[in-house]
Amino acid sequence: MKRTRSRLGFGALLGVLATAPAQAQGNREMVDLSRWFQPKWDVMVPMRDGVRLHTEIYIPKDQDGPLPIMLERTPYYANPGEAEMSPRLRWYTEFFDEGYIFVLQDLRGRYLSEGEHITLRPNVPGGVDESTDFHDTIEWLIRNVPDHNGRVGTWGISYGGFLATRAMVDPHPALKAVSPQATCAEMFIGDDFHHNGAFRLSYSFVAAAAFEAEPYMEYWDRWDTYDWFLDLGPLSNVNARHFHGVSPTWNAFVEHPSRDAFWDTEICGVIPFLQGLTVPAMHVTGWYDTEDFYGPIMVYRHLERDDRNNENFLVLGPWTHGGWTFDQRADSILAIDLGGATAPYFRENFHAPWFAYWLKDKGTLDFPEATAFQTGSNEWQGFEEWPPVEGIEWRNIYLRDSGVLSFDAPTSDSDAAFDAYVSDPDKPVPFRPRPIRYPYGWPTWQAEDQRFVHGRPDVLSWESEPLEKDLSITGDAVAHLFASTTGTSADWVVKLIDIYPDDHPDPALRGYQYMVAGEVFRARFRNSFERPEPLTADEVTAYEINLRDRNHRFLAGHRIMVQIQSTWFPIIDRNPQSYVPNIFLAEEGDFQAAEHRVYRNRRWPTHVALPVNVRNGREP
Repeated sequence: MKRTRSRLGFGALLGVLATAPAQAQGNREMVDLSRWFQPKWDVMVPMRDGVRLHTEIYIPKDQDGPLPIMLERTPYYANPGEAEMSPRLRWYTEFFDEGYIFVLQDLRGRYLSEGEHITLRPNVPGGVDESTDFHDTIEWLIRNVPDHNGRVGTWGISYGGFLATRAMVDPHPALKAVSPQATCAEMFIGDDFHHNGAFRLSYSFVAAAAFEAEPYMEYWDRWDTYDWFLDLGPLSNVNARHFHGVSPTWNAFVEHPSRDAFWDTEICGVIPFLQGLTVPAMHVTGWYDTEDFYGPIMVYRHLERDDRNNENFLVLGPWTHGGWTFDQRADSILAIDLGGATAPYFRENFHAPWFAYWLKDKGTLDFPEATAFQTGSNEWQGFEEWPPVEGIEWRNIYLRDSGVLSFDAPTSDSDAAFDAYVSDPDKPVPFRPRPIRYPYGWPTWQAEDQRFVHGRPDVLSWESEPLEKDLSITGDAVAHLFASTTGTSADWVVKLIDIYPDDHPDPALRGYQYMVAGEVFRARFRNSFERPEPLTADEVTAYEINLRDRNHRFLAGHRIMVQIQSTWFPIIDRNPQSYVPNIFLAEEGDFQAAEHRVYRNRRWPTHVALPVNVRNGREP
């Protein structure tokens, strides 16, 4: 038996930075598994190249007729601690009453499986990969497990979501339903390691440290990691001071600072391998997913092009990464009440009936193609497509003078109609209230009150008058930014915020600045993620920054705010603000303060385009 360290630490990161925090905050109740299942089968399933994968099979007690098989392949340990029965099963209790044969399997080279583990293994035409391992596993199960009905379903969260997409590539005929949940899809544009080319520093450093060097806690001699990462200096110091070239993950970041084939196919390259909708699919993600919110929606949209039989579904809920499974209730996020237990609502109304329909011919698909929880109102809404087109009226909300945000366009013709701030890499804006120390606060930071940065001289804010009536947005809000800088490089962070009224019934929410959406854009990639280029100092440049999918209702009496800043530390690395070919190789002297100007005149009308939903969906 051969067990190896991952070639790259990316999948391991998805295990620790994605699953672990969700599990830590999750509170699914423990169940007596022996009540439900016969003693497990513990087998080594052979693949086409002779490598055997550790597999545990759980057959229900008092089985009534042939049952479908639910297969989960995982890098996270099919049976942590090698217990009598895997504790992973407690996350799928919504399926127990229906009756399924459960199968859990370790990936190649992980834990008790043989072979070499290549993290987020790319597809290899004519070779072995996750797709062929799925096919071979299902073939073995169909031939060797008794009393099954010939149908198999698979699902997974995070890395498991990525694996579920691989099952759809040249799928086994017995595979009848797939649910990729919180899958990555594009690591340079919107998942895990980068957002619009901006590097997610603290998140990625932890991955490399935890799995390819020393445990990350060994490096942190400051309680507040904001201070630690600031003291670190340029990214070139990571290898110089800490990793010394031993981390393949970090080396890959350094070697691929722009979007190239490595990011497209080697590391969670999902889209290039999905050639049509081959198996009915239900994609799941959460509004507060701090890792893989982008991926599930992109995979859904890609497959939707070939969905001619209404077999491609999407569920968007008010969850942290995996919270729909790991949490018992998910009825609140920080101080914000969600109006009920949203996790069991999903499990009982979508997860269980969806698989029952495809694997047991039970029930009907009586829920809409896209279901989205509306934050602000705490309502579940259904749509026949995502994002919806019917019922959407685009309205621009403009930056005006004196910090005013208005639906009326600016009227000034003056080139001096701008707001300015100095962005200093030595004094970056924190992404969440300090002290910052992983994993505390990590899963929920996107829902935190933004007043902790409101009023900083390097954070600009504009706010509307109180709304006279509710305003709902559904789909992609897009920031149209017109800005200049005295430097030759910059980052732009744009936040769309819902300001709660000062007389809100809940004292904890009075004046709360709730970030409906927020995104970062690295200006060097404004024309191409493959070919970065410097900015021209003092030249006004136009940017189109997608703030990503949202479904939110601004209630009457609330205000809308837009915030703009240029640092978001240490979730995003510091931009030197003087152009260098590779920021990972920048030196201390490359970092400089720069004045940034955001324009708000008739010629350069910075605004956010809002997809205003005048129909507001329907009950799912």
